[in-house]
Amino acid sequence: MGPKEEEQQPPLRNFWGNTPEDEEAYHASQGIKSTKSFHDSPGGLSLFARSWEPLPPSSPRALLFMLHGYGNDISWTFQSTPIFLARSAFSCFSLDLPGHGRSQGLRAFIPDVDAVVDDCISYIDSIRRRPEYRDLPCFLFGESMGGAICLLIHLRHLTARRWDGAILVAPMCKISDNIRPRWPIPQILTFVAKFLPALPIVPTADLLEKSIKVEEKRFIAACNPLRYQGRPRLGTVLELLRVTDDLSSRLSKVSLPFIVLHGSADVVTDPSVSQTLYNTARSEDKTIKIYEGMMHSLLFGETDDNVAIVRNDILAWLNDSR
Repeated sequence: MGPKEEEQQPPLRNFWGNTPEDEEAYHASQGIKSTKSFHDSPGGLSLFARSWEPLPPSSPRALLFMLHGYGNDISWTFQSTPIFLARSAFSCFSLDLPGHGRSQGLRAFIPDVDAVVDDCISYIDSIRRRPEYRDLPCFLFGESMGGAICLLIHLRHLTARRWDGAILVAPMCKISDNIRPRWPIPQILTFVAKFLPALPIVPTADLLEKSIKVEEKRFIAACNPLRYQGRPRLGTVLELLRVTDDLSSRLSKVSLPFIVLHGSADVVTDPSVSQTLYNTARSEDKTIKIYEGMMHSLLFGETDDNVAIVRNDILAWLNDSR
């Protein structure tokens, strides 16, 4: 597609086309029901939440709590996956993390990941307390940064079996050296962040370019009106570096059942660290899928055939885990 053709292409209101997202007819056409709500976090923020569930007479087989990646949200490309899973009778729940999507907070500012973990646990517990869900199996699901948060949620409760498993899609257990700031930039940024943590000045590569393989899908993702398009903020980058360095040193403590999925050509998060997670985790039930030539955005940015492969691997693992 040439530049002139791209300029003439009408803007998409949603990743699937121009159907208004607030029309229940779209989700009903997919054989599911969807709700929107807000959750009051322990930190005092109002966090936007969604659910995607099977339509009656189907009953949910399990609950999935799904966490998106940095700069993303749950109302655009992300929700194609919970729609797919809800059609297979899994009730899916998610929220925009603080500073993302429709949730409160400075855009893409994450100065304290531990506080985000608190927010996620609060939201998850609010769903699990509902009488209709109390006896259902519960799974965590995270993409990229969301995958790291899933592991941090699990590591908070190592002595209790709170989860039936986790699905980790290109998890940010460690930031890839390909996009990690080089010396002496981290040292300079650390000094400046003491005074201006919210300053959006961290130099980084175009994450869409490095995450999404299919050019047409890159265009769709860029149309997302809620996507954060600025440079990463100092405090966010330093916190993610701190957390992922710490997490990568604790992978041997992971004990819940999990499947980790990663593309071999991912230059945003490191597939070798996912391999280390698989090799060192004490989990008795663990699965790894490394997809040759696939990039970071496994569930949207690849060809439709590749996306179907990853989705079906997730579904097969869930079916075997129940």
